[in-house]
Amino acid sequence: MSKTRLIPAICLSLVAFFNLSLAMADDAGSPRPAEWAQSVEAKYNLFQMSPTLYRSALPDSGVVPLLEKLKVGTVINFLPESDSRWLSSPGINQVQLPYRTNHVDDAQVIAALRAIQTAEAKGPVLMHCKHGSDRTGLMAAMYRVVVQGWSKEDALNEMTEGGFGDSTHFKDGVRYMMQADTDKLRTALANGDCSTSPFAMCSMKSWFKSANVEK
Repeated sequence: MSKTRLIPAICLSLVAFFNLSLAMADDAGSPRPAEWAQSVEAKYNLFQMSPTLYRSALPDSGVVPLLEKLKVGTVINFLPESDSRWLSSPGINQVQLPYRTNHVDDAQVIAALRAIQTAEAKGPVLMHCKHGSDRTGLMAAMYRVVVQGWSKEDALNEMTEGGFGDSTHFKDGVRYMMQADTDKLRTALANGDCSTSPFAMCSMKSWFKSANVEK
């Protein structure tokens, strides 16, 4: 190749390399969406979703001073084991709502969202499971959609790409979200219903209880 052809070729290669380097830098340094939950303490997979809602993995007694600093008044636990093993602060209320994402139903989602809203009225809330990804991730996504009005797509993007854990853990939560009727959930939550269906177990129990009271 002649020198007259070689120089332009080198210049084009350098330009292409420079543009590629810029693109890679942009991808690597792209900021986390501001509306997504923001990291507070990586050790506990602790993120802030809103001024009154946090999410995390299973905490330990070492996180209590931080919770007190954040003015957390309620801890909602989605595990079958009680938080009393690590949490004894008299100023923090404990709510336990154990469930599994592969067996979740509308009643459990409504119960969790109602517990969050009730607790938020008294101050900031922390919800957690073991890893802070699947069970907590699903309820965080449902809160985004049902309470905050996000689209399912946006909530799912945050849930699966937000850095909360291995994305393979989310398949059950994604499956539930895709079939969930957001409008029915929102209506049931607003009306004080325990489920979206009058034939749900909790609905039947409520009906029988009210029927016996009327007698």
